[in-house]
Amino acid sequence: MTNATHPFDALMEITARPPTVFVRGEGSLLWDDSGKRYLDFVQGWAVNCLGHSPAVVAEALAAQAKLLLTPSPAFYNGPSLKLAKVLVDHSCFDQVFFTNSGAEANEGAIKLARKYGVLRKNGAHEIITFEGGFHGRTLATMSASGKKAFEPLFEPKVPGFPKARLNDLASVKRLITEKTIAVMLEPIQGEAGVWPATDQFLRDLRDLTSARGLLLIVDEIQTGIGRTGKLFHYEHAGIEPDIMTLGKGIGGGVPLAALLATDAASCFEHGDQGGTFNGNPLMCAAGLAVMRQVADPDFLKSVADTGLYLESELQRMSARHGLGEVRGRGLLLALDLKHPIAASIVAQAFQDGVLLNAPRPDALRLMPALNVTREEIALMIDALDAVLAKLGAARRVA
Repeated sequence: MTNATHPFDALMEITARPPTVFVRGEGSLLWDDSGKRYLDFVQGWAVNCLGHSPAVVAEALAAQAKLLLTPSPAFYNGPSLKLAKVLVDHSCFDQVFFTNSGAEANEGAIKLARKYGVLRKNGAHEIITFEGGFHGRTLATMSASGKKAFEPLFEPKVPGFPKARLNDLASVKRLITEKTIAVMLEPIQGEAGVWPATDQFLRDLRDLTSARGLLLIVDEIQTGIGRTGKLFHYEHAGIEPDIMTLGKGIGGGVPLAALLATDAASCFEHGDQGGTFNGNPLMCAAGLAVMRQVADPDFLKSVADTGLYLESELQRMSARHGLGEVRGRGLLLALDLKHPIAASIVAQAFQDGVLLNAPRPDALRLMPALNVTREEIALMIDALDAVLAKLGAARRVA
């Protein structure tokens, strides 16, 4: 038996982390244990929708913690009932099942679709998903994902997830058989580098699935809760899916996610689904605080306006440095770098006190707080400008 000799050693090694320990956050800012300040445009991968430690979430958690943490999911509790009602009232769905993570919500969506296939479509169980898609890290959600790095891992995979190509309706049609029960996709593929499904493709997919008697599942774990300027991304296309999953932003920084479905698609029977902490009042109180702020039409308009400003600033910077397109919507955007320099940019920006994300070697992904200010955007742009200039000079010398 060996004992950890450094505090870092006690954590299982699952990713490369800088030797920095964050101790405090407020809005778009983070501080490490040396007192260094960072401007955060990752926000826990779009988790902190109201920034770090927002007062409304902290106050909701403190108040609820004094009342009830969890009575067990075998009983009703007030915050879960209220949050479910808010989600139903603001969407096209009729019922909600709360989970602890987006992967768990997607796992639930897969199970719900397969149950529907048993009851309504002669045991049909295949769910068409998409190349480049990302739905989580459970065995089933990794199998549903179209991430190349997942292909050799943890074999054998869960079968039943043929892959179509995003924005290619013909590729979906070719995969439909008597075994097909659903089509599942992210409206914007975040992990793949922020590749959006077009509004027309989403409308065509809704028409196709309706005509073939299939369920349409939208994974809005990254795009939901105001991220793209609408409360839910499917609203941009004017469609009504059968099933939706939410995560990340719905908790405002705490572990909360949800599976939503229409009455027609809600076919779980007692014992089919559950979870020890699912729908606990502490997390649902945080979700309520988030929804009360984010669902406000004025707040959503500000997200859309700020997203357009960030997009225009990124486009101007791209033109200055001879880079590529800006992709995405609202405050989920990517800058195409045209060269595999993303890791170097992220590392240098971190040294300069700015947190950025590189989902691909040639792209940066920006996921700031939904209430990020234009001044904070300007600071990020200035910092990124300086990093690009420094890297460009280094490349010219090399």
